Amino acid sequence: MTYHSTEPVPRPKTGGADVKTFVTAVLLTFGVGLLGMVGWAVLSSGFGGFLGLVGGVFAVVWWRHIHGKVFPQVIPTKSVVILAVVNAVLALLLLLTAG
Repeated sequence: MTYHSTEPVPRPKTGGADVKTFVTAVLLTFGVGLLGMVGWAVLSSGFGGFLGLVGGVFAVVWWRHIHGKVFPQVIPTKSVVILAVVNAVLALLLLLTAG
């Protein structure tokens, strides 16, 4: 005989961890693309874009080294805010070099 409970299983409160993980994934992807475009704009060549993408890969590896995983279970809010600021600075740098 199998016992089936009708009560829902309580989920642990993680403080918006799923939202922070999603935002981190978006910001990391967007940041790597921005680095590629900034490299292209600064050096005016495909080689600059390649160097920017290589820098982006190293940035993701560095992020993984700091947090243990690229997308850990719990991401500190401070890290997500710093990542957003870095992306904003890269976007501003791209606008200034391309315009």
